[in-house]
Amino acid sequence: MKRFFKTTMGWVLLVGACMACSLIPESASASGVVTFVDGLPVVGVAGMLVNKSVLGDVFTNLKVTFNKAFDSAPSKWEKIAMLVPSSGSQNDYSWLSNFPRMRKWVGEKVVKALEAFKYTVTNDDWEATVSVRRNDIEDDNLGIYAPQAQSAGYSAKTLPDEIVFALPATGFTSPCYDGQYFFDTDHPVNGESVSNKGTMPLNIATLAVAKASYGAARTTLRKMKDEDGRPLGINPNILLVPAALEDDANLLMTVDKLEDGKPNPYKGTAEVVVGDYLTSDTAWFLLDTSRPVKPFVYQERKKPVFVQQTDMSADDVFSRAIFKFGAEARAAGGYAFWQMAWGSTGEA
Repeated sequence: MKRFFKTTMGWVLLVGACMACSLIPESASASGVVTFVDGLPVVGVAGMLVNKSVLGDVFTNLKVTFNKAFDSAPSKWEKIAMLVPSSGSQNDYSWLSNFPRMRKWVGEKVVKALEAFKYTVTNDDWEATVSVRRNDIEDDNLGIYAPQAQSAGYSAKTLPDEIVFALPATGFTSPCYDGQYFFDTDHPVNGESVSNKGTMPLNIATLAVAKASYGAARTTLRKMKDEDGRPLGINPNILLVPAALEDDANLLMTVDKLEDGKPNPYKGTAEVVVGDYLTSDTAWFLLDTSRPVKPFVYQERKKPVFVQQTDMSADDVFSRAIFKFGAEARAAGGYAFWQMAWGSTGEA
């Protein structure tokens, strides 16, 4: 092939030869000659060739890196929440108004109707997106994207944690199925007001203050009753705290004696779970997660998945020379039975 701009005739001949396969300027080739692969011109000759096959390999490797980070990331949301699959834009949780209990069968069966409460949880869209510059592919400078793929995978795996562990923090101001705030002092039960909210700090200085905080919460939950006045048998087993209260919570659950020297009756009564997404340094929570229905809900419409945009004719590639990859999901969090949770603001 004749070199570019050598003669007027040479330029005309070059254009005529390349019109059917896209014109590639001489600057695209390190040798000054257009390079063809499988009969098609490609760019990035001095480094990596940017074509469909190369893009497939690049983004397959990014997906593998994403998936490895996803699989190895820690997750603990299942300790306090139950998974509820979703097949639409939202789920209706009116069924929570009926706390099913076995009863002695005398005469006709008693069919409990759902209360006139309406509680729905709407799914949200979630995403994490990374742009990949075409120049970095051409220059074989892809190492900078491995940490970003790892971070996207980690973030996708911990999304349920972020959603679920934000729920207790907002439970003081967010309603649940009975129309009251999840943590409230006046949940209606058979004409009476029942509380699952406190204000006492988590304190282990003396047996007296430990009884007034953790002890009071534990007793209240264990005395919860249904609308027929029968004990629900709540057995709190999770002490959920922010990082600021982790040491006190661990001491309360492990030491034989409290700081005043008196025996610790609460040793081993609950597992300490630190909520990374709790926003208050003083609020703490006591939960019963031993049953199939847990206090909180993780509602999943679409699991986190790796997505990519590698179409070489896309507007972003043409106008900005960038490809994209990342993660997408659809999910939300909600509240289940308030009877299984105690929340204290810790601000008394």
